[in-house]
Amino acid sequence: MGIDGVQVWLFKPLTFMNRSGHAVQALTHFYKLQPQFILVIHDDLDLPPGAVRYKRDGGHGGHNGLRDLHAQLGTSQYPRLRLGIGHPGQSAQVVDYVLGKPEAQDRLAIELAIDRAIDALPRLVAGEVGPVMNALHSR
Repeated sequence: MGIDGVQVWLFKPLTFMNRSGHAVQALTHFYKLQPQFILVIHDDLDLPPGAVRYKRDGGHGGHNGLRDLHAQLGTSQYPRLRLGIGHPGQSAQVVDYVLGKPEAQDRLAIELAIDRAIDALPRLVAGEVGPVMNALHSR
């Protein structure tokens, strides 16, 4: 797939989320990609359902999939889109919450956030990071 003349691939690891770094590492080696050219899209408990945030790099924030990515890539220097799913309120409920189906209202907010993220991709690919961050973060 191309966006404004730039070749773009979409990959969804078939591994368990906690092992997704292995799949991404295999792609980086096969396609000779640098981590800064990989956009990781992931769920984020710390954001309310429907929020979308762009982040250039950073820690894993306790996210096991990002933790594995950091370990396998040897860096945290890759961009990401964080899609808010909200938090159940108690740590003991996190696993069931993340693996369960969201409530209808949250699901709708998440789907709209995914649409906004998709709409932002051409501008991200074009290097318009600042304006995209402003647009996504203002909602």
